[in-house]
Amino acid sequence: MINYSGYITVESGKRSGKPCIRGLRITVNDVLNMLADGMSYDEIIDDFPQLTKEDILACLAFLADRENSLARIVI
Repeated sequence: MINYSGYITVESGKRSGKPCIRGLRITVNDVLNMLADGMSYDEIIDDFPQLTKEDILACLAFLADRENSLARIVI
């Protein structure tokens, strides 16, 4: 799994403190919603050329890590 720490940032004054990609105003949730809507990596990058495939993979890794953290809390 990709180490997302260099890709995902949280700044209190940007997008209400939501996790964003590399300080951009694009949130992890924005990217995940695009993927859930059926967009391919290439389509996302075409619409947002400042993003890379690694940024998208970092969003997925971030989500997986969050999910694993929640599972540990529930168990």
